[in-house]
Amino acid sequence: MSNRIPLKKPTLARYTVNATLIALLALTAWGFLTIDTKGIDLFEAAGQTLRYMGIMFGRPAATTSHWGLPADSSSWTVFFQAVKTVTVTLALAFLTTLIGAVMALVLGLFAARNLTSDRVSNIIKGTLSVIRAIPTVLWVLIFAIGAGLGAVAAVIGMSFHTVSHLQKAYSESFEELDEGVIEALRASGATWPQIVFQAVLPSSITSILSWTFIRFELNFAVAVAMGAAAGAGGIGYELYMSSGYYFDMPELGYITYLIIAVALVIEVIAIRLKKRYHLHE
Repeated sequence: MSNRIPLKKPTLARYTVNATLIALLALTAWGFLTIDTKGIDLFEAAGQTLRYMGIMFGRPAATTSHWGLPADSSSWTVFFQAVKTVTVTLALAFLTTLIGAVMALVLGLFAARNLTSDRVSNIIKGTLSVIRAIPTVLWVLIFAIGAGLGAVAAVIGMSFHTVSHLQKAYSESFEELDEGVIEALRASGATWPQIVFQAVLPSSITSILSWTFIRFELNFAVAVAMGAAAGAGGIGYELYMSSGYYFDMPELGYITYLIIAVALVIEVIAIRLKKRYHLHE
């Protein structure tokens, strides 16, 4: 008996993948070697970056005048003003998640292949795939042409992307339902709404809530970015002003710590809700 280990014969697909990886590595190396540094010393820049990060996270502090407060305001007054600003960002994330979840639920039902025709499913999935492929910030800027930079454009643009993301998650959850259950209900004379409300939604509610929590966490991070990029307000705008306008490193660290704290609170709440209602991802 031969002790040789049989090897699979390389295929054209394998050669193509390997060639693509080698080309990407070569392009990456070439990009680093030919990058235009504009005369900046990279080692000096790296040292400056580490120094600024040390100031940011080592000595966080807020400047009262940047928050529209009197110079003699206490640190607690500034903190409450910052929390109020974070609440604006949370409200933006909650609103876009709510709008997106409702619309995605309806579209997800019509996109599930076990609940509708293949033609309708393909049209909905294809259209929302295009929407999902476009970054959120681009959607916000597109709607800003008509609505102007601000919260309105941010809500519409973020809702667009939320709908496309949640529709995919919801429809896939609906499609995982046992086909025999749906066929049995149809054979017994159940209508489409009865199938949806008596079988599909009760069986998929855990996945729906779980994906909605995940999207809310993502929308909070996006809302922070939109506050800076689209003038939507909230803590993102304050972050942009501290970094790009005031160049206040201690305040930048103060805001960063606040954002991280809020994100951790959201994560803890989501985990507890998932454990309580036995939600899964």
